[in-house]
Amino acid sequence: MQQERRKFGPLGWNIPYEFNSADFSASIQFIQNHLDECDIKKGVSWSTVRYMIGEVQYGGRVTDDFDKRLLNCFARVWFSEKMFEPSFCFYTGYKIPVCKTLDQYFEFIQSLPSLDNPEVFGLHPNADITYQSNTASDVLETITNIQPKESGGGVGETREAIVYRLSEDMLSKLPPDYVPHEVKARLIKMGHLNSMNIFLRQEIDRMQRVISILRTSLSDLKLAIEGTIIMSENLRDALDNMYDARIPQLWKRVSWDSSTLGFWFTELLERNAQFATWIFEGRPNVFWMTGFFNPQGFLTAMRQEVTRAHKGWALDTVTIHNDVLRQTKEEITTPPVEGVYIYGLYMDGASWDRRNGKLTESTPKVLFMQLPVLHIFAINSTAPKDPKLYVCPIYKKPRRTDLTFITVVYLRTLLSPDHWILRGVALLCDIK
Repeated sequence: MQQERRKFGPLGWNIPYEFNSADFSASIQFIQNHLDECDIKKGVSWSTVRYMIGEVQYGGRVTDDFDKRLLNCFARVWFSEKMFEPSFCFYTGYKIPVCKTLDQYFEFIQSLPSLDNPEVFGLHPNADITYQSNTASDVLETITNIQPKESGGGVGETREAIVYRLSEDMLSKLPPDYVPHEVKARLIKMGHLNSMNIFLRQEIDRMQRVISILRTSLSDLKLAIEGTIIMSENLRDALDNMYDARIPQLWKRVSWDSSTLGFWFTELLERNAQFATWIFEGRPNVFWMTGFFNPQGFLTAMRQEVTRAHKGWALDTVTIHNDVLRQTKEEITTPPVEGVYIYGLYMDGASWDRRNGKLTESTPKVLFMQLPVLHIFAINSTAPKDPKLYVCPIYKKPRRTDLTFITVVYLRTLLSPDHWILRGVALLCDIK
């Protein structure tokens, strides 16, 4: 199970751990020792077994908090007295065999399917589409990487001519620079000491840096293709990557990752449009959290704003909570009294029942589902949340790591939260 979930990418494990036979042998040895020493009257200490497997034997390799949660969930669901009931099975057809001879065990093993359904590992059948898509993407990536970088002698437009035309097109669409004194004047008018406006200023500074580097880089690349200036290493990298529809390394270092150059440039224009609207036309009713360089800073600024609005509240005791609304972005006409409205989040591994406001199974062949508007607000309480709610992580990109993790939200569900943990359910800001 540990190894097979790896092929499904982040749906299976956030980090593909190298579990091996030594972990399995150590777990078997521990269980054997535990059974030899346990009191017959007290029976098996399942909490001890679950802790040793989920936290020590296999858990010792796990470094991601949500992977640790998944591993402990498997231990909790599978390792209990229910294992010995005749009706127990890991999945339909996957029972614990009770045989008398070795041949009977071999016969049972041979009767198992040669290809396992993703549901055996707790995932939705759609996970198989994700696996096949990832495999196809890897093959195409390899083919692109081994393409020759030099221009051939064939008839048609050269690489340099294609990139030159692309550079001109991007320069014509590139937004204008932010004028520092105009931005400062608008921030003073809006309240430059407000935590959300301080966050906006930091975001605009970073966006301006991206626009400046992009403008300089594209202008220099055009001159280098014409032969006016020398083609430097950065410009050569930009030429090669732009021809392959990838993001040049220099741009990626100061911005964000994306699957293709087209998606990246479209996102640049959309991000800039949100900042320009906010600074020159006032605070928007609904925010596109994907468009921020530092979404954690955005949520912290919101917490600070709410804390300052309530006398006697301390930032240390104020925590984030949320509600999923029924409305879409277009249906929101006024901002919330407190907190922020967020749109543009995609659900991976599950779907959302808008009518009842609960998690539900994914529609077959639909990998991602856009969540309605999410209201995130702050409450003055550090008390634990309702255990019946599913604690759903939000990530910036499909690659789920500590670097792309933003925060968690609490979603209502009819099924046990364990079901959605096994499904690998998460919210993504971007699915490209």
